[in-house]
Amino acid sequence: MLNIEKYAAIDIGSNAIRLLITTVTEMGEKPPHFKKTSLVRVPIRLGADVFLNGKISEANYKRMVDAMNAYRLLMKTHGVETYRACATSAMREADNGEAIAQKIKQETEIHIDLIDGAEEASLIASTDLRDLIDSEKTFLYVDVGGGSTEFTVFAEGRVVVSQSFKLGTVRILNDMVREPLWDEVKDWIVKSTKKYERVSLIGSGGNINSIYKASGKKIGMPLSYFFLADYYEKLKSYTYHERIYELEMNPDRADVIIPATRIYLSAMKWSKSKNIYVPKIGLADGIIKSLYNDKILKK
Repeated sequence: MLNIEKYAAIDIGSNAIRLLITTVTEMGEKPPHFKKTSLVRVPIRLGADVFLNGKISEANYKRMVDAMNAYRLLMKTHGVETYRACATSAMREADNGEAIAQKIKQETEIHIDLIDGAEEASLIASTDLRDLIDSEKTFLYVDVGGGSTEFTVFAEGRVVVSQSFKLGTVRILNDMVREPLWDEVKDWIVKSTKKYERVSLIGSGGNINSIYKASGKKIGMPLSYFFLADYYEKLKSYTYHERIYELEMNPDRADVIIPATRIYLSAMKWSKSKNIYVPKIGLADGIIKSLYNDKILKK
């Protein structure tokens, strides 16, 4: 018997707010199929508010209300049965984050969970990433966001250790990341990966997805350290306006892509990785998977 349900995830990040709608198809005892039906992204950039001023501005609050009302209607139109909205680094650090979440619930009926870095990393690790990981190999999973970066070491097919750092692209752009934090991240990566003979990176986030698309690589093929290093130099050789026009980047991508690439390259260097795989899986996918798993457990 065929069973089809739609799930939705709202990822409220420091750079953008995303709505992912996924269709889950079940057929008897066979494994379920997860198919991305719709992905909508709004570049509100809450981090620019919070990391500089400590709170979400009235202007961005109104934009969030508009986005949530639009997402609510989209979920209704798609026939979404279950959803979850999660806010990460920027909103959880905002002095008015909880208050904003309550006001948005009153205005839009969308409930927002402010999750910490540990839960964010756990949700990301619960994705179909496990299906892509060879149990014979070791991977360092790096999810770069606007406010934080989550690092997870996979070895022997399981999570060995995971850590979230306030090393985000929007923070770097606003000159809020000091060298001691880079040193802390370096020490953690070196310590967490040094026992393994060979480590490969898995990259997650809109920036590495953009780079992967520009590379023209076949799906499933990794990017080399040398390619990423060359592309980094290319990005830096263009002005912000040239990246928008010549490389056809969105304005909210053309600035954060440089600090994001630096994070990926640094992680590759410190873990001695030669390649980075880009499966295009992130927090929203993890939210969908957790919603589905919760449904299965309740059966």
